[in-house]
Amino acid sequence: MKVRNKNPSLKKLVEEFNRKGHEKGVWRVIAEGLNRPRRRRCEVDISRIEKFAMAKETVVVPGIVLGKGEVTKPLNVAALKFSASAKMKIEKAGGRCMDISELDDKTVSKVRIMG
Repeated sequence: MKVRNKNPSLKKLVEEFNRKGHEKGVWRVIAEGLNRPRRRRCEVDISRIEKFAMAKETVVVPGIVLGKGEVTKPLNVAALKFSASAKMKIEKAGGRCMDISELDDKTVSKVRIMG
């Protein structure tokens, strides 16, 4: 896969996930989501995460999490970026907001990718 990002830290992250993708396919899917042009990057509202994710589940968004809606269950959400209201609502419900670079092999084995 050709890495198209000009952002050096994001470019490094995509290359790392792409290397790991040979062992576990989920890394490759996340790398492809991050490698999109900025105007086509995923934007997911927390109402959608609330609807499809189960309690205490880890959700990966290869893009931005927006604060439209409410969260009633504790969730671990890993994303490239969070809006301030989304971060506040997730943490208020007992969840955790993580940077996408914090994912490891143990965490990524049971994730739900949204985007």
